[in-house]
Amino acid sequence: MSRDPKITGGKESLPEARSSASDVEAFLNEVKSLAAPENTAARGRLIFAMDATMSRQPTWDMALGMQAGMFLAVQAVGGLDVQLVYFRGFGECRASKWVRDPEALANLMTQVSCRGGRTQIGRILTHARDETHKARVNALVYVGDCMEENIDDLAAIAGELGLLGMPVFLFQEGGDPAAETAFREIARLTRGAYCPFDAGSAAQLRELLSAVAVYAAGGRKALEKYSGGKGGAQALLEQLT
Repeated sequence: MSRDPKITGGKESLPEARSSASDVEAFLNEVKSLAAPENTAARGRLIFAMDATMSRQPTWDMALGMQAGMFLAVQAVGGLDVQLVYFRGFGECRASKWVRDPEALANLMTQVSCRGGRTQIGRILTHARDETHKARVNALVYVGDCMEENIDDLAAIAGELGLLGMPVFLFQEGGDPAAETAFREIARLTRGAYCPFDAGSAAQLRELLSAVAVYAAGGRKALEKYSGGKGGAQALLEQLT
């Protein structure tokens, strides 16, 4: 087993569904209304959060590949700072420092192993809120498979993120109905987007995730440059036109 990385995060260590064409279209339709930063002189900031509890172990390697692809896609843009946040085990929730090297963060992610525990989505949302009070965070991406918290509590924090102008992009692994309900509500309240995925749709969703990262980093111009020949990114661009 790989040794887990030492990740610190300030005051605390931190506070069977297949994606169909209609799922992807709905995701893109939600994304099109978002206001992305067009000033590439200012670096974008994106929090990437993931559920590292034991239920995700069977498809963890596949998910890591999808997540790492997002970071590598923004190298050419050069305008995105990323913070990794994950939870697992008994109350363990950690955040990395903000980094500018997506490849280094992708390597860091491969050192995280799954451990049993309950979800801590509320801590993820609260952390994102606190971070954007310090300096604007352009988007939060969350990847998980279940939800074991009070949905009203999550909705209250999501509403705060919506008022702060931080969209949340939620990618659900598997088909847990409680998670889907919560994830869709969080996306609605933050003007973000929701999309399910499994092993059969990983490649397509990796492309969408990469496009979201590029869009968060540099706005439409960056996405136009990135989209050449990439179906998912091109579809996103067409929806934004």
